[in-house]
Amino acid sequence: MRAVVFDAFGADPEVREVTAPEPPPGGAVIRVEATGLCRSDWHGWQGHDPDIRVLPHVPGHEFSGVVEAVGTGVVCWRPGDRVTAPFVCACGSCAACKAGDQQVCERQTQPGFTHWGSFAEYVAIDHAEVNLVRLPGEMAFSTAASLGCRFATAYRAITAVGRVRPQEWVAVHGCGGVGLSAVMIAAAAGARVVAVDVSPGALELARRFGAAACVAVSPAEGGGVGDAVPGAEVAARIREVTSGGAHVSVDALGSPGTCAASIEGLRRRGRHVQVGLLPGLTALPMGRVIGHELELLGSHGMAAHAYPEMLAAVARRAVRPEALVTRSIGLEEAGAALRSIGSVPGVTMILPRR
Repeated sequence: MRAVVFDAFGADPEVREVTAPEPPPGGAVIRVEATGLCRSDWHGWQGHDPDIRVLPHVPGHEFSGVVEAVGTGVVCWRPGDRVTAPFVCACGSCAACKAGDQQVCERQTQPGFTHWGSFAEYVAIDHAEVNLVRLPGEMAFSTAASLGCRFATAYRAITAVGRVRPQEWVAVHGCGGVGLSAVMIAAAAGARVVAVDVSPGALELARRFGAAACVAVSPAEGGGVGDAVPGAEVAARIREVTSGGAHVSVDALGSPGTCAASIEGLRRRGRHVQVGLLPGLTALPMGRVIGHELELLGSHGMAAHAYPEMLAAVARRAVRPEALVTRSIGLEEAGAALRSIGSVPGVTMILPRR
């Protein structure tokens, strides 16, 4: 099969012919029809993710496609089924899985991290019975691929972890794919959304998807499109716009600056949700956390069994994940797109068979 491969962390990815995967026992091989380019893929390529232990490597973790083959023991799925899957592939049998918390499975695998991913014509997943999600017949593969990581992560972060209620103020720091998804989902829930980003194009999309206000971070404050590090001024602007601070704030980028600004921009007893990856240790304004009795919450994807509620919201047009996709590219363009992550607003979709 054709796949995007890198031989060393930070080295230029290239398209080459590699051996296609075989379905593991209990697992499946998916013929990839669409796969999203995500900032998590950039972190993996840079060597920030300890799960990538063997090189060369194929990135990619949010995808949709058609079941090509199934392993021994799989009874609910067959070749030809249209599917997607969470980026966390759960084992289904550990204590977390038995409690319904497959997104924090103790023995999870992740395509594109623990093994080769979906920037390829085929990808293998483990425990197909637990992890595959059947697609509605009318859903396009590009729409479905956007659900596996960013949209599903934002959906659970807003609805279940952040517990957003109508008329609450929600601040979203970083308006990439997951941030724009959070804007759209929070607005659909009846919240008032403040979007924060360095990119005018990203903020324009945020307005289109329901943001009531936008806070533009200048390059001097942010240090670049992909690595905004806003300071106390941004938090103060959020508190001003929201008349005292956001009820819920989401760091959808993942940097020490955005994390701190998210916390500082909360009102008393507010809720901070960390979605963006933060490599290494990060200093936090814990004095404010204590004095204002803030909640600090992590959110890590969404289990396959929770997808029906989200799919129903998509079906009734309460949310429109397809609107987040702003460009589609082939495998040959994926390496350059990975190197320049964040330079194009919205979601970039890779079509391996283009």
